[in-house]
Amino acid sequence: MAGEPLAYHDRPEDHTPVHTADLPATPTRDRNIMATAWVEAPPALLTLGDDLDGRPVAEYKRRIGPWLLWRAGPAVGDAWYLAVDAADVDRQCRYRLRPADGDANGEGAGPSGVVHHRFRAWKEDLLGRTADDRRE
Repeated sequence: MAGEPLAYHDRPEDHTPVHTADLPATPTRDRNIMATAWVEAPPALLTLGDDLDGRPVAEYKRRIGPWLLWRAGPAVGDAWYLAVDAADVDRQCRYRLRPADGDANGEGAGPSGVVHHRFRAWKEDLLGRTADDRRE
């Protein structure tokens, strides 16, 4: 049972081993599931934060469609996101979050192959939505 919601930086690290099928669909608000706890974690996830200050270990955020979303680094600022296909962990999409610069806040290719400069557009791509879909 989940505890009280905590700010992301106040959540305790959860190193309890977890399998793909047991990763929750929605964000955990009482703890941070660490990438090192994910039994099926691909190497790219385990080294995601290696080029960031402090070399942060990635934390699980949520499912977005078939994708498992992980982040190494702060929610605002310089961080990496990695989306891993739950059915094929070798299928991955990365997004580099940077401090906001106008409408752009980073860069990363979605599963469509399109390179996005807005995090929201990258997440929409994970869901298979295109710019044309959003206009309807």
